[in-house]
Amino acid sequence: MRRARRHRKLRILRDDHIGDLLGAIFFDIAPGHDQAILERLGDYLGPRVRIVMAELTAGAAEVEVEVQALEEEASRLADAADDLRLKGARRGAYALYREALELDSLNHAATFGLGLLLADREDFEPALKMLKLAREAGGDHAELLLAMGRVCMRTERLASAINYLERAFELEPGNFVVRRTLADLGRRPKPRSTPSDKASNPGKEAPANKRQ
Repeated sequence: MRRARRHRKLRILRDDHIGDLLGAIFFDIAPGHDQAILERLGDYLGPRVRIVMAELTAGAAEVEVEVQALEEEASRLADAADDLRLKGARRGAYALYREALELDSLNHAATFGLGLLLADREDFEPALKMLKLAREAGGDHAELLLAMGRVCMRTERLASAINYLERAFELEPGNFVVRRTLADLGRRPKPRSTPSDKASNPGKEAPANKRQ
């Protein structure tokens, strides 16, 4: 079956890579050394990913890549692996996740699911690596950030754990598990107010020039 070429955009955050080899691109590589940055990104993403463009800022690397992938087949395998993982069949789930990543090395469902599985097996370092890749390939969602926070708690990266959990809370303030996990760390965040929140506050009148 022929693999299709897909262009994708990744967002690699500096704070996810402080202290590792990739994180050096934000601190140790002098501005203008574009080739060194591309080589470091290439080492991180692997030989199946071709970097098309990379833009580095103080807090993130915005990377466009080309991947030769069988997306639908990889997603089907990841779904089957999720089912096995939830049923407790970890060995079978692991094999399917790895097979899915052979077909699509940046498949979000496979990287996320494998990260959860490795965390369940207490293989925390590879678990965190997979969860970071899932975040870079698919963006933030509360369950992913919760998993990252929990892994950081187990590896005594408490500052990182709080950052991930507070971000998860921002996305889903009503998520009970996120709230409870933050409480276990002694944190009680409050939802951030927005301009619309203030405008709809019945206890305050709008300024005169805003009234109808």
